[in-house]
Amino acid sequence: MELKKRVNEFPTPYTAMAAIREGGMETRLSMLVMGLGNIVHKQAVKGALFLAAEILYAVFMITNGFHCLAMLPSLGSVEQEEVWNEALQIYEYTQGDNSVLILLYGVAEILLSVLMFFLWRETLKSAYQAECLDREGKHVNTFREDLKTFLHENVQKLLMTPPLVFIFGLTVLPLVFMICMAFTNYSKIDNHLVLFDWVGLENFRTLFDSSSILGSTFWSVLGWTVIWAFFATFSNYIFGMILAMVINRPGTKGKSFWRFCFVLSCAVPSFVSLLIMRTMLQPDGAVNVLLRSMGWIASDSSLPFFTDPLWSKVTIIVINIWVGVPYTHASVNRCVTEHPGRTV
Repeated sequence: MELKKRVNEFPTPYTAMAAIREGGMETRLSMLVMGLGNIVHKQAVKGALFLAAEILYAVFMITNGFHCLAMLPSLGSVEQEEVWNEALQIYEYTQGDNSVLILLYGVAEILLSVLMFFLWRETLKSAYQAECLDREGKHVNTFREDLKTFLHENVQKLLMTPPLVFIFGLTVLPLVFMICMAFTNYSKIDNHLVLFDWVGLENFRTLFDSSSILGSTFWSVLGWTVIWAFFATFSNYIFGMILAMVINRPGTKGKSFWRFCFVLSCAVPSFVSLLIMRTMLQPDGAVNVLLRSMGWIASDSSLPFFTDPLWSKVTIIVINIWVGVPYTHASVNRCVTEHPGRTV
């Protein structure tokens, strides 16, 4: 099967590769001195900002960045020591290496360098565009005109930059950090909480060994997670659709009343409903008291809704159905009422 070549929907002649191959000396020097091409071609403010970003990055890497990257392979080796201070008659602790911080800063440096690489590419494209326009005798945007483009043709950059910054800082960085932690011996066992080392795939070999504590725990947790994911989604959608179709069938009377009953449960905040359910399912809660009064359980016993693992899991699934079905019913009910002749 022949693969189709991806077509650029927004083609532009001002690319980084074109700048390297066809750009003038000032544009090619922008690879080393960011913003030089812009400064030469009447965009002094824009070029100065690019240059300032490069200087700040270089200073940061020299003062901290290279040290963090150099410590990343070893994750530190100096332990915190307890030293007796004869003058103060107390024990003092010398600062040692912290592998958690070393790993975190190292990952952050790598991501920062990736972002800096994309800024470098934008610098080359901007310098090449300014060079081409100036060479052809066309108007080269001033800094103020460039800012105005963020409200028109470049509005996507204005709207997407803040979300991307937060995604990198709050999602990508923690995700990469935790993935890297999986390849270390970070553990309470043998006191590897402050200083730890890279162990490669050793943790994953232990994970798939059902005879180990980690392996047996992992597979039991994974099994319950799969069961929960299935029932939490499947049951809500199926019961919600069945409920909506039963209420909206021609033979059902009082449709508005039944819809009101289930919409009412959505109006109550979920945390309030869950607090009520927790109180009702306590050993001396309403459910156990009612079952004792009906003689279904002994007067001195109660159902272990929260104390027995199996009962707790079933209880969680049932409560999730009770909380989630009304929302599915409301969504499906809208489709059924607006398109009565179509199948859901």
